Amino acid sequence: MALGFKYLISTFKFPNHIYFRNIMTTSSKSEKAMEILQNNPYYEKYADRIAEMQKTSPEEFLKRVEEQSKNKNSENKKKFASVDTRQYSSVLNPKHALKEELILEDKKLNDIFKLELVADKNAEEVQIIWEEYHKQKEVISATIPKEIYENIQLNMKQYPTFLFPLPRSQGYEFIMSQVSGHTVHFTPLLAFQVHKENAPECLTMVHYTELVQKGIVLMRGEYDKNVLNGKEAQCLANQFQLYYNGRNENKIKLLKLFTKSPDIFKHMDLITELETLEV
Repeated sequence: MALGFKYLISTFKFPNHIYFRNIMTTSSKSEKAMEILQNNPYYEKYADRIAEMQKTSPEEFLKRVEEQSKNKNSENKKKFASVDTRQYSSVLNPKHALKEELILEDKKLNDIFKLELVADKNAEEVQIIWEEYHKQKEVISATIPKEIYENIQLNMKQYPTFLFPLPRSQGYEFIMSQVSGHTVHFTPLLAFQVHKENAPECLTMVHYTELVQKGIVLMRGEYDKNVLNGKEAQCLANQFQLYYNGRNENKIKLLKLFTKSPDIFKHMDLITELETLEV
């Protein structure tokens, strides 16, 4: 996930009655010390005393600033050492190149599900079995009508790459999707920016078409629990279907803009779409 740090920047003005003409401005250490102090939110309150000490006791002045700087660095190390980075660990560690995976064939349904068990079942019965099969597993799943998946697949071919906003506690994180055959690879945008094609996936969504003659396509999504929870994985899957099923003109427009006119594409429009929950 992308970590967003907000830096609070304070602007300071020197009181008109303070002059630095007699201060040791030629000393680089002194200048650095003043820079540190001026970024302290309480600088103006003690500006007169600071100026006086710098003029009368420059060595003592530098000593105190260095001690303050060391204490501040120590506090920061303690502060950030306790941050839980578990959910970002896999994002920052690249896996095998995604390009190598993209040339592989799609996974086969028979590898995870015994097709002979549903050979004589109709679509509704298969859907019930598929849902029960995944009920106790930490994956997401769905049964998609053939007609809807045909539209999805058509748009997957035209718009193989896209972005989806994922709600987080402090805003939105953007997740990039890349299509390969009947498989969709989801990767945090931050991870892709850092590692490019070597970026680790947070969700892999496979569409199994072996039962298309029954009028259905089965979907299964496996997600990295260090990056996503089940609800977040489902949120991405739902957004993918809403954009790619072709039923919403505005969503199709955004797919086209992202692919063909990236210069005028606005990522905030994706957040607006998610918040309005239009389907």
